[in-house]
Amino acid sequence: MSSSKTSPFDLAIIGGGINGCGIARDAAGRGLSVLLVEQGDLASGTSSASTKLIHGGLRYLEHYAFRLVRESLAEREVLLRAAPHLVRPMRFVLPHHAGLRPWWLIRLGLFLYDHLGGREILPGTRSLDLHADPAGAALRPAFRRGFEYSDCWVDDARLVVLNARDAAARGADIRTRTRCIGARHADGVWHLTLEGGATAESRVLVNAGGPYVTRVLRDVVGETEPRRIRLVKGSHIVVPRLYMDGRSYIFQNADGRICFVIPYERDFTLIGTTDDDFHGDPAAVVSSVEEERYLCTAVSEYLRTPVDPGDIVWRYAGVRPLLDDGASKAQEATRDYVLTLEEPALLSVFGGKITTYRRLAEAAMATLARLLPGMRHAWTKDTALPGGDFPWDGVEQICADLARRFPFLLDATCRRLVRAYGTMAAEMLGDAREGADMGRCLGADLTEREVDWVIRTEWARTAEDVLWRRSKLGLRFGSAELGALNDYLMRHPHPT
Repeated sequence: MSSSKTSPFDLAIIGGGINGCGIARDAAGRGLSVLLVEQGDLASGTSSASTKLIHGGLRYLEHYAFRLVRESLAEREVLLRAAPHLVRPMRFVLPHHAGLRPWWLIRLGLFLYDHLGGREILPGTRSLDLHADPAGAALRPAFRRGFEYSDCWVDDARLVVLNARDAAARGADIRTRTRCIGARHADGVWHLTLEGGATAESRVLVNAGGPYVTRVLRDVVGETEPRRIRLVKGSHIVVPRLYMDGRSYIFQNADGRICFVIPYERDFTLIGTTDDDFHGDPAAVVSSVEEERYLCTAVSEYLRTPVDPGDIVWRYAGVRPLLDDGASKAQEATRDYVLTLEEPALLSVFGGKITTYRRLAEAAMATLARLLPGMRHAWTKDTALPGGDFPWDGVEQICADLARRFPFLLDATCRRLVRAYGTMAAEMLGDAREGADMGRCLGADLTEREVDWVIRTEWARTAEDVLWRRSKLGLRFGSAELGALNDYLMRHPHPT
């Protein structure tokens, strides 16, 4: 899935997270030649370690970040329309108690939240009697009143992959497991040295290294005093499903932090996140015992059935690369993005969040416009991502259509495939007419045909790529199934 281009690219991007892939997609759609290099798998760092939300950031209102909140709120429905298979509306319940802001002040904040972003699809806020509403069933009886508001949920890693796939379909050269080890500017172009001896040239270099952004500036480009970022660690835990209601909860803790409790992958509940300053190698980040206890204790203050660390079936952690704005607490550091354009033709991306990645990409292209004259106009706002070419509320219809075409599929499998691939699910299934045509089932409902598909079209190479970033089937795999998948991958090497 890479080209043999030898002349300079218009744009070379270091980093295959959401910002790098978003910029690659936007640039390729404007007619520019694009190279993206990623040292690992797509979304293998911060971009797959989020709370999986497309949200305005209710708590950012407390810090008067109105521009960021407005932009984020507007993007919810843009992304819902662009990727209705990956993004779905979700209602959030905020229980109220005496330790929170006054009832009227929270209601005012939610009024702003409803109206800042030009909401058209998502329903607005309403007040709840938690003793009468089913949302109160999972909560302790002490919580009598609450609010319910809208945001969206997203499969974050697949969002990255689909941006990369769309970029590649528009001509971008996407190279995973390719580290850029040197970049120098000479004769009007950037000369890149890639691990393994390969080289490339580009007119403009974009540093979208995420938590490695300053390391790229220092070790790859050779800057002696790169701009400072603040690494903030966020950890999450997954436990068996805690309640049957389809809504999520947002709890405010005594220390001022918040925790989300979110229905996850049908049979589980996702809890997060923490906010702690991080010092060390982002590649080695893991959740700590203390963080896991903190999350369990925090949500158990609200839930009728307490959560114990022994309930945890999966945990993950990531490092958010936030601009160092001098905030005293990690949770108060700005989530906004900053783009810096330095001579000669070097754009670096600091901060950002998944919700605003598309706007960040547009801003990056606007910043580079004078260096790349003749590029086409902005286009991503009204263009679906691969598999998302159906109405935002049309998932059930796509599932029904797929079930009719492939009646051997179980309902749960049909739904999972549509949620992962959208209208491309039928393309992946191809000419299959019965279960045997899908090849051997390697575990859960993962077949050889699907593994071949994500290898061929989505840059998957390892079991971790398949089970934790192209899907979340790792939650349903045991050691025997993992062994079978690893054996299959060894016997069916990826295309060169």
